[in-house]
Amino acid sequence: MHVGLDRLPDLALLDRLKAARVGVLAHPASVDRRLIHIAEVLAAHGVRPRIFFGPEHGYGGEAQDMDVVSGGVDPRTGARVVSLYGDRFEDLTPRQADLAEIDVLLVDLADVGCRHYTFVWTALLAVRAAQRAGVAVILLDRPNPIGGTVDTVEGAIQEKGFLSFVGLEPVPIRHALTVGEIVALFGRREGVSVAHINADDALVGPTDAALTVVPSLGWKRGALADAWDRPFVMTSPNMPSAETALVYPGGCLIEGTNLSEGRGTTRPFELVGAPWVDGRALSADLLATGLPGFVARPLTFCPTTRKHAGQICGGVQIHVTDPGAFRPVATYVALIALARRQNPERFQFRTERYEYVDDIPALDLLMGSARARQGMEAGEDPGGLAREISRVDPAWTEIMHEAQAALGSATT
Repeated sequence: MHVGLDRLPDLALLDRLKAARVGVLAHPASVDRRLIHIAEVLAAHGVRPRIFFGPEHGYGGEAQDMDVVSGGVDPRTGARVVSLYGDRFEDLTPRQADLAEIDVLLVDLADVGCRHYTFVWTALLAVRAAQRAGVAVILLDRPNPIGGTVDTVEGAIQEKGFLSFVGLEPVPIRHALTVGEIVALFGRREGVSVAHINADDALVGPTDAALTVVPSLGWKRGALADAWDRPFVMTSPNMPSAETALVYPGGCLIEGTNLSEGRGTTRPFELVGAPWVDGRALSADLLATGLPGFVARPLTFCPTTRKHAGQICGGVQIHVTDPGAFRPVATYVALIALARRQNPERFQFRTERYEYVDDIPALDLLMGSARARQGMEAGEDPGGLAREISRVDPAWTEIMHEAQAALGSATT
């Protein structure tokens, strides 16, 4: 398999980059199959970017979730680094003054296939800003590490009023698309001209397209990251493994509660609990829901940072035993409901500011509606609520086909 960055040295686009003023939107997982970072790949081929942009967690990937990130200097090239994750929502978009320094913006961000993961929205905001500035964008695409087939899709599309930086456009929670497919889909709907490079390394579409996507070659859409011919590179500080990525569409929902999602442990998003949780009871109750593809192993753990830092937490570790059957959204909705039922006095939904939004509970933003939270508060059956909330709008199948067809990526 070859991702977009692997293909770049063999494309005519490289000559275009050599002759242009280039900016790069990237992070530590922007590496080729040899695990060489994009900055070094470009330098080896005579491309010297003038500016680097970094998404949430920073260009260097050191920052924790929702920590404001400052700019700096790329240690490999000495070029300026500009953060696209600051105090305000406006800080998520490249400034026109920075874009005025470049002719082409090269985007290479590894994603984990979940609408909560903000890198795809950073890429989309960058494309919109670049179009306004007359800057062309070349997006080097990567496969979806948790699957790209319609049977893996899970979670409703957001209701009106629930779009945010953890879901800037209406898509399911587990969407089965790539960064390039989502950016091209919504870019085209906004009038952005889109081209792509086909399997023969030829340009398909307008030669002056505002957005050109270089898809991956050799990715079978049903293949998860553990079946790729390369290591999984951590995409952010709490995304250390392919196993973490697989549970993340559900595990991230824990951020909307006062349960620990395992930050400050070696197994973030797999470990869930709190000082007042009975892990054995939670494990048994999850088993009783009949949800498939996992074992919830009871345990205790002690986070070193974030929620309940330094305290012994009871809880469970979610071990995925059948990735094809496992449904992370349904599983973690049931988990939250059952943990709340254990101790509703100590359980809390997060109501403080979350990803630039002050007036909507975090779980509602993550779920895309208030339905899950209200169902839990009403005492609905956790298993039944989980199955309902994880259903997908049938229209998404056609939207997926539209997105894939636009890039010639509707492969096996």
